[in-house]
Amino acid sequence: HGQPGRLDQPVPVRLMPRLSMVRHGRAAATFGAAHDKGLDDLGRSQAEEVAKKLAPLGPLAIVSSPLARTRETAAPLARSWNREPLIKEAVAEIPSPGLDLAERAQWLRKFMAGSWRAATPPLAQWREDVIAALVELKQDSVIFSHYVALNVAMGAATGDDRVTSFSPENCSVTIFETAGEKLALIEKGREAPLTKVN
Repeated sequence: HGQPGRLDQPVPVRLMPRLSMVRHGRAAATFGAAHDKGLDDLGRSQAEEVAKKLAPLGPLAIVSSPLARTRETAAPLARSWNREPLIKEAVAEIPSPGLDLAERAQWLRKFMAGSWRAATPPLAQWREDVIAALVELKQDSVIFSHYVALNVAMGAATGDDRVTSFSPENCSVTIFETAGEKLALIEKGREAPLTKVN
């Protein structure tokens, strides 16, 4: 006779929540062409593909930026897991207050070529808020976010002060772990051949 299973064994607890950060699918317009555009046809198919890839991991918590392109990217996985995404402003795209669309695209190109040391206090605070929002997650989660916010997480995990240290492709998945204090890079997502924010 086999030994009966012990009932007093501790349930494993995830001391290091695993965060799968997904860049949204391809948007219907670029950063400089519209304020809050949704996905184009390719972006919608990318969202379906990444949902299929991530489905076996869950159901997990789903976090999304409030912008249309991220909410639409999150939708297929949310349907698959029957989960309502938690909308978090802190994982939205970098703010560009007071700039019109044409100015915003030009400003962003220049800013992305620099480092966080040169950031204004509001942008430095935005970066801190992105990191804090990720670090405070207590369970394995999928986060649908944006190019610069993903770079914030990457820079925090690797000690890189550049605004852009990698070029995540649309619907790529970059995986971090956190012990509630800092981020650690587990797996870098696919990179796009050209740096383009949309």
